[in-house]
Amino acid sequence: MGLRCGMRTTKCQLLVTSLCVMLLGLSIATLSTVTHYGLHFTLLSNISLESNSYRVIHHAAFYFGICLSMTLILAALLSSAATVRESQLLTAMGFFCFALAFCGLIPAACWRYTHSTEVEDSMMDVYDLVYEEVRRNASSFRRHELTAIHEAFLCCGKHSPFGDTANVETKTCPSSQVRDVGQDCLQEIRDFLKKHMDFVSTLLGIAIVFTVYGMILTSFLWFSIHFSSNLDRKGKYILRKR
Repeated sequence: MGLRCGMRTTKCQLLVTSLCVMLLGLSIATLSTVTHYGLHFTLLSNISLESNSYRVIHHAAFYFGICLSMTLILAALLSSAATVRESQLLTAMGFFCFALAFCGLIPAACWRYTHSTEVEDSMMDVYDLVYEEVRRNASSFRRHELTAIHEAFLCCGKHSPFGDTANVETKTCPSSQVRDVGQDCLQEIRDFLKKHMDFVSTLLGIAIVFTVYGMILTSFLWFSIHFSSNLDRKGKYILRKR
């Protein structure tokens, strides 16, 4: 009786966890899509040089996010099916998907904190490159790219140690920002990226908690189904005629 009660409790918790994991997977897929196709990130990725690491990071983050979201959604679907059908095979497959997602989340979280400035530096390097080329040659095609960056981030110029920036900023800043000439775009890029990465860190932390909890629940459900089936077989007797 106690085993059956424990199994029902586990099944209820696993169903709720599966729903949350599915929503989490959809959120990660949405965030990955926004990161890959969003104006701010796409603009800098298209402008960056091949030697700049930002383009590689930009594409790698998208593919990793999509793979992670698919794994989480698959884990949620398998766990839900295992809960309804009380299948050991589906439960084991759900556990495997949770474990696979966990193995991907831990390196991602570690990379986020050990390389926290790499993305920021690569984005600001793109802006510095475009700005300095425009400053040296106002007729360069880079002027249109610099104007697009100013319009996307709603900023105007930067503090340059070389001086002579007013002419560049007047020609490339949007009309609504001309009065704020000298506003540091590097700081705007840094603030924008910090908000985005804080949201990414929050999703990674929540995903790690749910994957660990999912592994615990699927493990408990597998053993519950296994021992429950053994108990059912112990109560069956076959009568033979003499």
